[in-house]
Amino acid sequence: MNARPDAATLFHRLHQGPELLILANAWDAGTARLMESLGSKAIATTSAGVAWANGYADGDTLPVDRLVATIESITRVVSVPVSTDIEGGYSDDPTEVGKLVSRIVDAGVVGINIEDGAAPPDLLCAKIEKARSAAEARGINLFINARTDVYLRSLAPQEKRVEETLSRARRYRDAGASGIFVPGATASEDIRQVAAGTDLPLNLMARPNLPDASELLRFGARRLSAGSALSEALLSQLATLARSFLETGNSNAICIAAKSYGEINTLMSPR
Repeated sequence: MNARPDAATLFHRLHQGPELLILANAWDAGTARLMESLGSKAIATTSAGVAWANGYADGDTLPVDRLVATIESITRVVSVPVSTDIEGGYSDDPTEVGKLVSRIVDAGVVGINIEDGAAPPDLLCAKIEKARSAAEARGINLFINARTDVYLRSLAPQEKRVEETLSRARRYRDAGASGIFVPGATASEDIRQVAAGTDLPLNLMARPNLPDASELLRFGARRLSAGSALSEALLSQLATLARSFLETGNSNAICIAAKSYGEINTLMSPR
């Protein structure tokens, strides 16, 4: 499935308001279909959730073929725009990142997250440039959400984090980024200053003590992502239920569900 230009246009538009774009990140075709059925206007993947679902650790260890296969399975079952988290691009070579972007655009993706991590900003700029060129060669205005880990990894002293974030946002914008993703930022004043200091749509990630959606929108944020939080919560709950079942053999706890087998099976059936 090739990415559709109209889906890319819609995904860009969703970052312009008037509502906050809230994305409950999925990690496989089933969770993507579920999120769409609940009214999600787009599907974004969580790199951690995708890695864990395939038996790999998060952190650029997932084989690219597994990533592409996951994307293909997601775009097969949903009709809303799909964005995927490609971590650091699974390579330090910007040319290889460009090749990956070509593959995932061909698989139907219209947006990506790509992160700087602990690497120099220059490297992410080069990756963004290659990603932009690769998508344009396929006729897609890819939404490139540049993630900076200034807050998440404490890459600058607390009093310098807004300044460093905005410096990187300018560089990533000039390289071709469409949005700036600042996971770990939770303080209201920091969010206000970052949103006011860049013309890129600001994406935040669910964290304890993060202001609610209405406040984030008022502060200038445009997108809120669950990140790996839903995957973590589900795996934690699954571990609790499975441990109890393995230890006791009692069926009651695992046979009480909000959705029945029939409802879930119908949801996953061809439309």
